[in-house]
Amino acid sequence: MEEKEKKEVSEDMSKLYEKTFKHIAEGELVKGKVVGVSDREALVDVGFKSEGIIPLREFGKAVEVGDEVSVLLEKVEDKEGRIVLSKWKADRLKDWEKVSAAFHEGKIIEGTINKQVRGGFDVNVGVEAFLPASQVATYSTRNLHQLIGQKLPFKVIKLNRRQRNVVISHRIIKEEEGKKNREKILSELEKGQLRKGRVKNITDFGAFIDLGGIDGLLHITDMSWGRVSHPSEVLAMGDEIEVVVLDFNKEQGKISLGLKQKTPNPWMSVEENYPVGSKMKGKVVNITAYGAFVQLEKGVEALVHISEMSWTRRLNHPSDMVAMGDIIEVVVLSIDKENQKISLGMKQVEPNPWERVKERYPVETRIEGRIRNLTDYGAFIELEEGIDGLIHVSDMSWSGRVGHPSEIVKKGEKVEAVVLEVNPENKKISLGMKQLTPNPWLTVSERYKPEQLVKGKVTKLTNFGVFVELEKGIEGLVHVSELSKEPVSKPEEVVSLGREVTAKVIRVSPEERRIGLSLKEVNQ
Repeated sequence: MEEKEKKEVSEDMSKLYEKTFKHIAEGELVKGKVVGVSDREALVDVGFKSEGIIPLREFGKAVEVGDEVSVLLEKVEDKEGRIVLSKWKADRLKDWEKVSAAFHEGKIIEGTINKQVRGGFDVNVGVEAFLPASQVATYSTRNLHQLIGQKLPFKVIKLNRRQRNVVISHRIIKEEEGKKNREKILSELEKGQLRKGRVKNITDFGAFIDLGGIDGLLHITDMSWGRVSHPSEVLAMGDEIEVVVLDFNKEQGKISLGLKQKTPNPWMSVEENYPVGSKMKGKVVNITAYGAFVQLEKGVEALVHISEMSWTRRLNHPSDMVAMGDIIEVVVLSIDKENQKISLGMKQVEPNPWERVKERYPVETRIEGRIRNLTDYGAFIELEEGIDGLIHVSDMSWSGRVGHPSEIVKKGEKVEAVVLEVNPENKKISLGMKQLTPNPWLTVSERYKPEQLVKGKVTKLTNFGVFVELEKGIEGLVHVSELSKEPVSKPEEVVSLGREVTAKVIRVSPEERRIGLSLKEVNQ
C-alpha cells in the first residue's frame, strides 16, 4: 500500500511540474530572483523545479541575493536536469523590443557612437545600428571623427530584425527641432527687436546669422555706419553677436538684420560736430589712387582727394604723402549729409604759397633757376620747392625760329629769365628769356637796308632755303632761288651748316620779323 501511495504522489508531482512548464515556453522572458551568488555565477530561482545558473559577466554590474532579474528561458532542462537561463539574451531581447517599438511608434532613442565605418558610424542603441553620414545632420563632414564617443538622440528609419539591420538618423531630429524653433522664433519676431545669434556663414555681400534655428541676413551695408569693404573686417565665423531685427517675412522665412542700428547714426550730427572750415585730426584707414579716407570717429569717414594734399608737391599717388594708420591734421572743406560724404583738405592746414607768389616774383623781375623739365611747348624752371615757372618756346629767342626748347636750353641747366605774368589762381608763372635783352627787331630797319652787304653764319638748312644768323636774335633767309644763278635742288650744293657767308639784303620786314637775303647777287 505504501509503495502504491508513493507512486501516486510521484505521478502527481510530475503532472504538476509538467503543468507548470506548459505555461512558459522556451525562448520566453521570465522573472526570477537571485538566491545565491558565487565568485563566478549567480543562482536564479524562476519558480521551476530547479534554479538556473547565470555567469556574473552577463549582469554587467554587481548582483546580490534578493535582486529581481529578467532572464530568458533557453532550455527547460539540461543534461544535469537544470533549467538554462540567460541574462544577456534577455537584455538583448528587451533592447530589440525597445528599438522595434521606437521604429513603429516614431519615438526617439539614445545611442552612443562607437566608431566610424565606411559611409557612416556604428552606434550602440541597445543593439548595433548604422548611422549614415548623410543622417548626421548639421555637422561638417570634415569633423565627423569628433562625434565618436558622443551620446546623441536618434530615430529608427529602417528595421529588419531577422537580418539584424537597424538604420538610424540624427538629422531628422535636428530638422524637427529646427522647424519648431523656426516657427517659435517667427512667432516672436518684432521689428526693432534685439536678438542674439551666431555667425554661421560669411559672403561678399553680408553674413548669415543663426538665431537659434533660423538664419537671418546681416547685409554688409547694415554692419557699420562707416565703410566696410568686406564683412570679414567686422565679423568672424562663430562670433556670438547681438543684432536688430530690421524686417521679416513669415511666409518666406526671411529675416533682415542690422548691427549698426544698435547705435545712433553719427551722420545725423556731422554738421554740428565737423563744421566747414574747422581743423581736426583723423586716422588714415584706406588709400586709393584718387585719395585717402580718414576716420574722424567710428562710423564717419571722409575723403582727402589727392589734389587737396599739397600746395606744391607733385604727387603720383596719395601714398607719397600718407600711409595707413597715420594720424593727420585736416580741414573740413564740404559736407554732403544726405549722401554721407565729407571732403577734407590737408594742404589747407598750411598757408597757400601761391598767395605770396605775386609778392615774391613781381612782373619784370629777373630770376635765376634750374631747368626742371622740357616739353614741346617750353621749359619749366624751378623757382622754389613746388613753384615752377614756364618759359614758352616763343619767349626763348627774338628770332621766333625755335623748333624745340632743347635748341636753346638743356635739362638741369641754370638759366636767367624775366617774370612776364603771375596767375596764382591757376598756379601759373610765365617767364621769358628773350626779354633779358631789348627786342632787336624794333631797330632792325636802321641796321639793315636793301642792297646792303652783310656777313653771317649759316644756322639751318631747309628744302626751301638757308637761315643765316646776322646777330643774336636776328636771322635772315636766303631762299633756294637766291642761292645761285644756276638751278639748285638742295641748299647743300651751295653752302654748308656753320659756314660764314656774305649776302645782300634784298628785303626787310620788321613787322613780320623777316629779312630776305641773296647769295647769287653777291657771287655775280
